[in-house]
Amino acid sequence: MGRLQDGLRAVVEEGDRVAAYLPNVPEAVVGLNAAAGLGAIWSCCSPEFGSGAVIDRFAQIEPKVLLAAASYRYNGRTVDRSQELAAIVAGLPSLELVVMVGGEAPELGVSTVSFDSFGEEAGPVFRRVPFNHPLWVLYSSGTTGIPKAIVHSHGGIVLEHKKVLELQGGITTGSRFFWYTSTGWMMWNFLVGGLLVGASIVLADGAAGWPDLSRLWRLIDEVGIEYFGVSAPFLQACQAAGVRPEEHMTAATLKMIGSTGAPLTASGFRWVYDHVPAKVQLVSTSGGTDVCTAFLGSSPLHPTYLGRISTASLGVEIKAYNEAGSSVTGEMGELVIEGPIPSMPVGFWGDPDRSRYHAAYFDRYPGVWRHGDWVTLYEDGTAVIYGRSDSTLNRGGVRMGTADFYAVVEAVPGVVDALVVDTSSVETAGELILFLVAETDDFEGLVASIRAALRASLSPRHVPDRIFRLSSLPKTLNGKKLEVPVRRLFLGAELAVVASTGSIQGAKELEEIAALAMRWRAGELGTGAR
Repeated sequence: MGRLQDGLRAVVEEGDRVAAYLPNVPEAVVGLNAAAGLGAIWSCCSPEFGSGAVIDRFAQIEPKVLLAAASYRYNGRTVDRSQELAAIVAGLPSLELVVMVGGEAPELGVSTVSFDSFGEEAGPVFRRVPFNHPLWVLYSSGTTGIPKAIVHSHGGIVLEHKKVLELQGGITTGSRFFWYTSTGWMMWNFLVGGLLVGASIVLADGAAGWPDLSRLWRLIDEVGIEYFGVSAPFLQACQAAGVRPEEHMTAATLKMIGSTGAPLTASGFRWVYDHVPAKVQLVSTSGGTDVCTAFLGSSPLHPTYLGRISTASLGVEIKAYNEAGSSVTGEMGELVIEGPIPSMPVGFWGDPDRSRYHAAYFDRYPGVWRHGDWVTLYEDGTAVIYGRSDSTLNRGGVRMGTADFYAVVEAVPGVVDALVVDTSSVETAGELILFLVAETDDFEGLVASIRAALRASLSPRHVPDRIFRLSSLPKTLNGKKLEVPVRRLFLGAELAVVASTGSIQGAKELEEIAALAMRWRAGELGTGAR
């Protein structure tokens, strides 16, 4: 860290931006801490991102220095990103220096040095900065326009991460803390926060399923992980694939399993406790990039309840509001926060009058943070998250989050993945459209089973009007389903408006959906499944 800081000091002053285009490798962790120690502002994108998506993000903050790799490993192969890197550098005229991590540097047209030879050996530097001094810039998904550049502060992040990790997570000096993440997801920043409480953090790069879905589970014994964090889709993929973690590990060191990124189904809870050979606490959490932490999670004092999140995070005044803006208990409402928490953003970059910041969180309920999720809060303090409130299923006046729908559909044998959108608007009652990834030779039989299950478990109103089969689903690079962008396609938006292909996985599948949406709007599609 000290050597990198020595090199950076010739270029970077307090408040300058240091960006990175790196996989989840130690050099990225060193880069963040080096920049923070100098009072510079850190920002990072995963090399899975296309050049356009990276430029959309970094051009807003005008970095002086870029730490970069020209390739990364995925599914057992090396993925060359030299052309994307060259395009990124060309699209960032503010750059004065590129620090290359590993491999040969392509011709970039700007001063370039190797990470391994950059700077002279020196002790680390820690400059004192104000509490609200920017620490890093994170970005919204970019699936509904130019990503918001979200600025978090030194003081806010330090307080929040120490609180959540140490007091609620029980992570402390000597703990081994792991979360499977890329550098483009806020969970990477959260993982690095483990250093604040003296933990050893475990980095894993590449595909979670390479060479198979047991690989991450084997890592628990290999390095003695105590806190094992993954996404809910990963756990449900293991469940669907019949993975049996108990056959690959003793889990002797394991204390907690973290799940986030999407609601974890009740069957997902059961699967974890049926197949993890240790007494562990399953920690289902919900928060977001906006605050780089969880609003809801667990604590050492709260039990785990099937299908629910255990408790609100310490100091979080979380409520559920009904349509009248009144707090409700035991029924689904808008997730809101009535008081400040330390890691609420200090603002958006390039938003001097804070109008975009206000519009993002406070325009509906003055002085109250509206997060954009549906939640039910129960009398015992537990909670259930149902998905984004802007992707609600509203069938005949009955509102439902997509999580309830997926819990039924994805429990049907043969279903690998699903995405549902409701094309209803305020003015018109639309259709319910389901996209399926399935492993079956009898698709019509599978569709019949899905329709029957939805009719029995939810209601006849929640039986899809149309079902389309895809080879895979388009998702964000963090693995989140593109419910809102897909819905917008069916409501008439153009593909170029709803999503940047460089910030998603499955661009071809999204193009296929866009073509279906165009035909649907033109009335060229019949009913049923296909």
